[in-house]
Amino acid sequence: MKFTLSWLKDHLDTDASLEEIAARLTAIGLEVEALDDGAAMRPFRIARVLTATRHPDADKLQVLTVDAGPDVNGGKPLQVVCGAPNARAGLVGVLGLPGAYVPGLDVTLGIGKIRGVESNGMMCSERELELSSEHNGIIDLPEDAPVGTSFADYAGLGDPVIEINLTPNRPDATSIHGIARDLAASGLGTLKDVPVAPVAGEGAGPAAPVVTSETCRGFALRRVSGVTNGPSPAWMQKRLKAIGLRPINALVDITNYLTFDRGRPLHVFDAKKVEGALVVRGAAPGEEILALDGKTYALPEGTCVIADDKGVESIAGIMGGEHSGCDETTTEVLVESALWEPLAIARTGRALGIRSDARYRFERGVDPLFMRPGLDLATRMILDLCGGTPSEAVVVGERAHAAPAIDFPFTEVERLTGLSVDASQQIDYLQRLGFTLDIGEYEARVTAPSWRPDIEGKADLVEEVMRLVGVDNIQPKPLPPKEGVGARVLTALQIRERAARRALAARGMAEAVSYSFISRRAAEAFGGGSERLRLMNPISADLSDMRPSLLPGLIEAATRNAARGLGEVALFEVSSIYLSDEPDGQRRVAGGIRRASAGLSGAGRFWSGNAAPVSVFDAKADALAALEAAGAPVATVIVEPAASPWYHPGRSGRIKLGPKVVLAEFGEFHPKVLKTLDASGPFCGFEVFLGEIPEPKRKATRTKPVLALSPFQPVRRDFAFVVDEGVEALKLLRAVEGADRKVVSEVRIFDVFRGEAIGAGKKSIALEATLRPGEATFGEAELETITSRIVAAVAKAVGGVLRT
Repeated sequence: MKFTLSWLKDHLDTDASLEEIAARLTAIGLEVEALDDGAAMRPFRIARVLTATRHPDADKLQVLTVDAGPDVNGGKPLQVVCGAPNARAGLVGVLGLPGAYVPGLDVTLGIGKIRGVESNGMMCSERELELSSEHNGIIDLPEDAPVGTSFADYAGLGDPVIEINLTPNRPDATSIHGIARDLAASGLGTLKDVPVAPVAGEGAGPAAPVVTSETCRGFALRRVSGVTNGPSPAWMQKRLKAIGLRPINALVDITNYLTFDRGRPLHVFDAKKVEGALVVRGAAPGEEILALDGKTYALPEGTCVIADDKGVESIAGIMGGEHSGCDETTTEVLVESALWEPLAIARTGRALGIRSDARYRFERGVDPLFMRPGLDLATRMILDLCGGTPSEAVVVGERAHAAPAIDFPFTEVERLTGLSVDASQQIDYLQRLGFTLDIGEYEARVTAPSWRPDIEGKADLVEEVMRLVGVDNIQPKPLPPKEGVGARVLTALQIRERAARRALAARGMAEAVSYSFISRRAAEAFGGGSERLRLMNPISADLSDMRPSLLPGLIEAATRNAARGLGEVALFEVSSIYLSDEPDGQRRVAGGIRRASAGLSGAGRFWSGNAAPVSVFDAKADALAALEAAGAPVATVIVEPAASPWYHPGRSGRIKLGPKVVLAEFGEFHPKVLKTLDASGPFCGFEVFLGEIPEPKRKATRTKPVLALSPFQPVRRDFAFVVDEGVEALKLLRAVEGADRKVVSEVRIFDVFRGEAIGAGKKSIALEATLRPGEATFGEAELETITSRIVAAVAKAVGGVLRT
């Protein structure tokens, strides 16, 4: 939201400086994002061209002698090289002297030579000074323009421009009058709140519009005949240009001016181009409109439009149509002041991709009680600037406005903010902001003004009081310490999350923070897509569904990195996923992905050989590391080859604790899923379900157990077992470990063999078992006993036979 200082002072009587106003705006929640005090334009002077001769070495250039005033170059003419076609002797234009910064070219001028001829500055065009897009020639001012004076002062460009960053809940601050109201309430001046005088119409109004759409909450219309449409006055054009709007003609400029001045978007139709009565209805299938921005829009069925007998003339609350727009031939206009349902306008604007000043205000909420005064104010400005005769106003479909009353205890401010504000001061602040109060001893019944649709409860009223007290007056206070020595501050789940983060970061992965919502196609690819998890009002089409997994967002982030030349990426995130709209449907997960050759040992190309592409085993190692850090009993987990369908069926797995509890899933991604996400290259990933990790049976203690080491030499024995092809190696390994847990300390698989020698459908798995003696070294008989136990355990668990 932009406005000039002089424009603000049309509504606010204050002696405060620009810096004081900017500081107060930020203090009351209207954060100043940019402040242009006009200093950049002051180096440009009004100058007269005395002579213009052709450049000796360039046909399209001229050498000018320029008078820039008595205080420049001792009053002597300056020599300037210029390529503008309209440069001529006698022209009064704008000269940029050496040292001046030209915003449209992003250059600082100096004394230089152009094709061998010295040039002491530059004659400027409107585009070079960012006044408009005009660049066909240099600025041509009237003959009586004061030579030697500041162009900024002459053109009114020295008026400071303030830009504030508005939050969506402040529709009242989309008008300069509303901003002035807030400043006055804070004590920085007095609001010039002059009531809008009704305009007495002459004769019957236009045909009453027909309203059939629920999007319309009121429609006011008036005809003004005998208008003369031309350029708007210079003061209005200067203000519109200062905030980035292009003046068009008086009728259109008036509506744009009131949009910013009073937050009341309006529209003017050329009445002679409208056939029949206006109708507010839903768009029919196949209808389209050539809008005022020069683009043709295909209207989704049901879109609220304003139409006549010929078809659609305007997209309700967003943008008018080219056909019925006003130009220099317009002599009769229909002035429309309507009220629209905010959510409907937001949906339509998003569907059509139109961003307009009208949409910006209507989707946030326009003051419903200013619909008629807005029409009268626009009519009065048209009569003053364009002449004409107004008709009586026609108002249809207007709904009664009733703001809810809120019970507001005076203790609520201190309870929520810690600020101690007297009840009388709270009452004063709210009344200054326009609130109506029915005051009791300990509380008040508060009704919000019509221009504050965002006020819904007690907390909103606390915010209003806090804004005027000043956020900077809230003193920081430390949280009170938890009672008891060593009291636990973090929950078990929070401790797991922190531990998982540290473990994954230690494995070379970078933490990412992605949106909690993803596109519908991505949600469906990862087991989501339920209608109950679809957003009613998404911020974009690609962020329409709550995510059922962290992996789509991470894959898309890695793909964006790869598109920018960073293909070897390893990312992780610890956050929530959403499997249903019930409380237990939200789960905390640690997920991660690796792309290309971004493995634990390093990525990219080396003189000794390229790094291997990431695989299922990288994902498995990451998942186990996160589980171990989070406190899962990884020594007893079971790894199964099956996983969810978004993983590659032969290169993925699931980590379980017992037959039912799934702690994690990992693997390489299915090619179809990567294609759905427009991703390519080797990809692997994992998800650890932190909420499934069981609490330890015994309380954790800082005291470590006694380290028991055997003083005797361990014995390593190799075994090769013939098993069925479908037997998992992990089951074989667990069987060997369980044969005698006191003795068998480590088991490692080192070979898998298949061939005719062991028969079809069979495989041989060779492993090394480390046997640690206890109180004495092993004898031959003891080793035979242990070997027999291992062979028997394998035969019982997987049907394996010792290979001989």
